[in-house]
Amino acid sequence: MNTKPDLRRHPRHTALYSAKYTVKSGTYRDLIGNVSAGGIYIYTRRRIKNGQKISLRFPIVAFDRRTSIIGTVVRSQDRGFAVMFDHPIEERIPGAARYHASLTAAG
Repeated sequence: MNTKPDLRRHPRHTALYSAKYTVKSGTYRDLIGNVSAGGIYIYTRRRIKNGQKISLRFPIVAFDRRTSIIGTVVRSQDRGFAVMFDHPIEERIPGAARYHASLTAAG
């Protein structure tokens, strides 16, 4: 049983689709594990260092529309890494707040 409080400001939503991202070491494509308005978790075996800036492209509201989001790597593990967006998704993309609200209501 995990007794640690969840300090996230935005609820996470399970996801399994591709993200293209650029960090200091290059540009890669890996799978998203979960996403929220404030961040994302990406599955990878690559060693991505904490604290570095990252540019991400992934489907947010519609799969035919991929918006670029900037963030910072805040946690790196053996199977992936977590990113906190510089600005929550709702502030950048029309309709994203409605989309995230529908995910919360559905699950």
